Amino acid sequence: MGRTLTVRIGDDLDQWIEATAKKRGISKGKVVRDQLEMGRASVRERPFMRLAGAISGPPNLSTRKGFSKG
Repeated sequence: MGRTLTVRIGDDLDQWIEATAKKRGISKGKVVRDQLEMGRASVRERPFMRLAGAISGPPNLSTRKGFSKG
């Protein structure tokens, strides 16, 4: 297997993980690993997000008069 990671979570999240694990018949650790993998996969599906914040310009560019069509 891999490394161990200790994370503190709230009661509500722990209850959700426990209920999900019981419902699916798997361990709580497997639920957490599955969710982390899904999060990692969703980042890969949106490669354009690496460009977010890369363009500089006036912060009010979209609201400046002369740039709107209406």
